[in-house]
Formats: sequence, C-alpha cells, structure tokens
Amino acid sequence: MNNQPCNNVISPRLQQHNQCQDKRVIKLPWILFILTFLLFMSVVVSTTFGSSDLKMQTIISIIINKLIPDSMPVIWSKGQESIVWFIRLPRILLAVLVGAGLALVGTCLQAVTRNPMADPYLFGASAGASLGAVSVISYAGIFIAPFDNALSIPVAAFIGALISMLMVLYLAKQGQSLSQHKLILSGVAIHFMLMSITNYLIFVGDQKIAGSALFWMLGGLGAAQWSQLIYPLIALCLALPIMLSWANSLNAIMAGDETAITLGVNVNGLRFMVFLLSALVTGTMVAFSGAIGFVGLMVPHIVRIFVGADNNKVLPISALVGALLLVWADALGRTLIAPQDLPVGIVTSVIGGGFFVYLMAKK
Repeated sequence: MNNQPCNNVISPRLQQHNQCQDKRVIKLPWILFILTFLLFMSVVVSTTFGSSDLKMQTIISIIINKLIPDSMPVIWSKGQESIVWFIRLPRILLAVLVGAGLALVGTCLQAVTRNPMADPYLFGASAGASLGAVSVISYAGIFIAPFDNALSIPVAAFIGALISMLMVLYLAKQGQSLSQHKLILSGVAIHFMLMSITNYLIFVGDQKIAGSALFWMLGGLGAAQWSQLIYPLIALCLALPIMLSWANSLNAIMAGDETAITLGVNVNGLRFMVFLLSALVTGTMVAFSGAIGFVGLMVPHIVRIFVGADNNKVLPISALVGALLLVWADALGRTLIAPQDLPVGIVTSVIGGGFFVYLMAKK
C-alpha cells in the first residue's frame, strides 16, 4: 500500500484543533523565517560565551575574514582566531545539527507510536552508542592518542546505536504486528541491557580512561571538528525531506491505526521505515555528540502547544526549535563552571526535567 494518504488528510479532531490554532498564530512561513533568523543570531551571539571574553565585533570580523580572506583588517590575536574558528564555531554548528536531528526523530517517533513519551534514547540509541564508544575508549586508548584515528569513536558509536535500534525493531516485530507498545517495551529492555554492559566495562576498565568515557556518555560537543560536521549534515539533509513527506501519513496514524489503514496508509510499513530512518539519524548524531537526552522528548511537546498537532507544521518547526535549544544549552554549559565545560547532556536533562514537572503541575 501507499504510505502517503490523500493530501492534508487529518482526523476531524486534529483538524478542528489545528483550525483553532491557526486563528491564534501567524502563518508557517513567517514562523520558519523568524526561527531561522533567531537561530542565525543565536549562533553568532552564543560564540561570545565561554571562559575567554570575546567581543561581538571581533567574532564577526574573524568569521567574515575566514569566509572572505583578507576582507577585514586583522585586529585580533591568533589565539582569539583559534578559539572562534576552531573551537567555538564548530561545536555551535554541531549543536544546531544535533538539536535539529534529535527533535525531528522525537517528533516522528511520538507520532508513529502515538506515545508522548517516545524519544530517540528510549529506543536504545544512547545505550548502543555508549557501549560502542566506551568499548573503543577502554580497549583502544583513543583518548590517550586522539590523533591516531579521529573517527574511531564516532564510527563505533554509530554502529552501536544502529545495532541497538535494529535489535529493538527485531524484538518488536516478533509476532503478528509491529505495535507501538511492543516497540517501547523492547526499547526499554534493550536500553537497560546495553547500559549494564557499558557500566561493567567502565567498572572493570582503566580508571584513568573511565572519566573520558563517562564524559562522553553524559553528552558533549567539545570534540567538534570542521571535518566531521559533514556527517551529521548529510544525515539531517537526507532525513528532513523524507520525514516531511511522511507528515500526512503520521497525522493519520495519530488518529489511530484503523483510521490510517482506511486512508490508505501502510501502518506497519511506515512504522518500520520511520524507525529505521530514526536509527540512522540518531546513530549519526549520537556518534559525534554523545548521549544528549530530552531534546527529542521535550521539543515536540513545546511546539505542539503553540502550533497544534499537524506534523506538516510540527516537523520543520521542531527542527529549528531543537537547534535553538541545544545551542543555548551548550552556551550555558560553557559558562556555568568556566573554564570547565559542563556536559550539555546534564543541562538538557535539568531543563527537560523541569519542563515536565511544570507540565504535570499545570495539567
């Protein structure tokens, strides 16, 4: 069956809700323009945050001079140039890509499973990536000699995340159907099993390396490099149009499997494709950022509060909001205990936990 139902097919309840929302908010193109502008400004402004005090004028001059050589008079030191161009800017752009990717995956998973608690990490991605990375850190000594092979840890993390999510998918497919309940239960089981193995490796491994492994498990963007940004960029550019093409089908599934089937949606087939693409995107993002939680869980909820449940709106807006959230979470992590970096995964967990406490108090 075709995975794409008729254009703009949404359940009557979702349609009525979205019509009410449309009266209260500005149109989608304007929302996307405003968020894109805010994201651009956030990238520039957040570059000033950190242990070294840098002026906005200096930062902008360095960026322009790098993009257009010899276009600006050099009024900065080599150290300032290195901080801006080789340290802060790559990690901020990585935050943009990872935040957008995780938010997209969380939105799709929540829609296709009809579970508001669905999240990339609930399905074993973080546990598998952590196991792959910790295995390399503990037994290959990559952090002792980081220039031997800069991609060893990301590749191991990606393979671990992908295998773990495929294990969840295989376990959930046992039986007659691929239900959302089986997916979540399988994800929880695989997550705890892999995390126990990871914790065991850290416990019995070299304690000098355990600190590096633990920092990676908590999520961090400090190891970002220009040469590595291409991988999460490709994953995001491939996933975004595909997920947007699924928006109407996801709307139908949110109304119930029976409703979706009557509208021509191959529910099990689409659920499998969403989960497979989510595994690829999450594995790529986690491979370069470590385990950053709550972004994929929290952002879709925030977006739906303002624009309704239509995934044609929720998906692109969630990508931009996720990028904004992680950019400022990383900026906060760079300043709270400067000159040390607070792992961004801790910052997002505090923000996400507080957000859900607020929701529970309000509802």
